[in-house]
Amino acid sequence: MPRSSASSAPGPPREGDAMALADSHKEAVLASHPLLRHLKPEDLRQLAMVAQIVRHPRHATLFQKGDPGNSMMAVTRGRVKLCTFSNDGREVVLNIVGQGGMFGEIAVLDGQPRSADAVTLEETDLLVLERAHLLPFLTSNPEALSRLLAVLCQRLRQTSEDLEDALLREAPSRLARGLLRLAETFGKPVPGGIQLTIKMSQQQIGSLIGASRESINKHLGEWTRAGYLAAEGGFIVILDRVTLERIIEADG
Repeated sequence: MPRSSASSAPGPPREGDAMALADSHKEAVLASHPLLRHLKPEDLRQLAMVAQIVRHPRHATLFQKGDPGNSMMAVTRGRVKLCTFSNDGREVVLNIVGQGGMFGEIAVLDGQPRSADAVTLEETDLLVLERAHLLPFLTSNPEALSRLLAVLCQRLRQTSEDLEDALLREAPSRLARGLLRLAETFGKPVPGGIQLTIKMSQQQIGSLIGASRESINKHLGEWTRAGYLAAEGGFIVILDRVTLERIIEADG
């Protein structure tokens, strides 16, 4: 007679159970995103059924400038660099998107080709919403559409500020402002200051703020010796935020 414990042993998860768990996870990710967390539970469930969570390795090219714009992506883990290249091959970093950030949202609205490259800086998980699924949802959910438009307006204001910085501010002011902006997204409190949790080369910082690597090297060195900044394991630590803010104000 077979032992009763054998019949009570758990079997492999059924396909329907696995799908339900996957949708539940996607729904939780959607509910945590600033753009979508105010949606009704039934709306979140509707989106979760058509969303995909995709894992990418470090330095993976997600799309390139000119590729079809057919989806919006939200970073659930990792970081993504948005960049383009000049005619002579010089990289221009447009933005770095961390956990909770999204990109590709313009394509959801106009369906036009991508305006930049997107490359992962580390192993990254993305929640992907295809335009074919998201656009009808936004059309029937004015609140979600309004929030998406607000995000786009904020991006436009940021672009205007970046252009103003590049045209009107000197390199020290642009660097100070760029470091403080990075600290808003990638900063964590440490004894004595704020550490950036993202490693960026001097070339990448220069590309992000529109300055040469030589200029970045000069000012980072001066500010480190003066005690405004420090470097710990390749990560920049802002020790004197007040002085950086004064450098920005002096060039305003």
